[in-house]
Amino acid sequence: MSTDTTSQKLTKVNLEAEDFLPILGTDFVELYVGNAKQAAYYYQTAWGYQPVAYAGLETGRKDSTSYVLQQGKIRLVLTSPMSDGGDINRHINEHGDGVKFVSLWVDDAAKSFEETVKRGAKPYVEPYTIEDDNGKAVISGIHTYGETIHLFIERKDYEGPFLPGYNAWTKSYKTEDVGLKYIDHIVGNVGWNEMNKWVDFYAEVMGFVQLLSFDDKDISTEYTALMSKVMSNGNGRIKFPINEPAKGKKKSQIEEYIDFYNGSGVQHIALATDNIIETVTELQKRGIEFLNIPETYYDTVLDRVGEIDEDLAPLKELGILIDSDDEGYLLQIFTKPILDRPTMFFEIIQRKGAQSFGKGNFKALFEAIEREQTLRGTL
Repeated sequence: MSTDTTSQKLTKVNLEAEDFLPILGTDFVELYVGNAKQAAYYYQTAWGYQPVAYAGLETGRKDSTSYVLQQGKIRLVLTSPMSDGGDINRHINEHGDGVKFVSLWVDDAAKSFEETVKRGAKPYVEPYTIEDDNGKAVISGIHTYGETIHLFIERKDYEGPFLPGYNAWTKSYKTEDVGLKYIDHIVGNVGWNEMNKWVDFYAEVMGFVQLLSFDDKDISTEYTALMSKVMSNGNGRIKFPINEPAKGKKKSQIEEYIDFYNGSGVQHIALATDNIIETVTELQKRGIEFLNIPETYYDTVLDRVGEIDEDLAPLKELGILIDSDDEGYLLQIFTKPILDRPTMFFEIIQRKGAQSFGKGNFKALFEAIEREQTLRGTL
C-alpha cells in the first residue's frame, strides 16, 4: 500500500511524543502451519530463507515442532503441533496456516508488558525468563486483533542461534537468498467497524501514531472498497496498516479474507529489497506467482509518478507497480495468496525515498485482486 502526500486524507501527526514503549525492531513472525517441515522447505527453496534453529522431539519438546529461518533481518518461525487436540491444532483448523505471533524486539520485556497492560492491553503471558548455556532471554506478550499476539522479546543477554530451547539448525541443503532485507510493514484485516477500535489500541496502549488514512473513496473500484489507517511506533521501525471492509457492490478482499480466515488476522507482510527487479525475477523463476497487472497501467504511470531510475520495460514485464510522494518513489508487487485459503500473501517493496504506501496503485491492485476473486468465485 502507499499514498500521494499531496492528497492524503489524514495528516501526519507529531512523532515527538514520549515513547513509553521503545521498540528496536521486528524480532520474528511465527506462523502456525499444518506441516512445519514442508513449510520450511518451501520458504528455503522458493524464498531463499536460510536455516537458523530448530525445536522439537530432539530438543525435548513433545507438543510441537518449530523451524526458524532467516533472510536479512527477516526471521520466520514455523510451528506445527505434534499430537491431536491443543490450541495449535484448533488455530489451524479454524484459520488455516497463518500468523500467530508478531514479536517485537525490546530492551525490557517486563517493562513493555507493564506499560501496555496498565494502558488496557489484555495480557497473553506475563514476563518469564528462559535460559541455556548461551545466556537468557525474557519474553512477555499481549493480545491484539483476532488471535494475533504481540510478544515482547528481550535478548540482550542471549548469544545463541535463536532463543533458549532451540538448537542450531544446520543443513547441507541451502539456497541462494533473493535479496530480501527486512519487514517494511505488516497489514492486519479486521471486521466491520473495528478499524478505529484497533487504531485506538495501538495509539493508547502501545503509543503508536497514525501516519496515514485511506477511506472508501481512496481504496475502491466499481465493485469493492475498504478503509485503512497506518499506525507506526515512535522510531518508525514498526508500521501496522489496519484494514476494514467498506460497502461495495460485491464482496471485497477484506470480507473474503475474514470469511476464510474466520476472523481478523494478518493479511500480508511487506518485505523490503534493494533491487526489486532482481528479487522478483528470481522469485518468479522459483515458482512464486504474483498478481497480473494490465499492460495499459504502464501507458501513463510515468506521467503520474515522474522520472524514475529504472527502465520501464522490465517493470512492465514483471508487473511491478510504481507510486510516488513528496519524498521520492517506490516500487511494489503483491503475490497471489500463498495458501489454499485466499488469506495471507506477501508484498515485495523497494523504497526510493518514498515513505508512503502506494495510494496511486490502489485501483490497479484492487482490480487485479478482483480478477482473482472472480476465478475463485468469491467476488
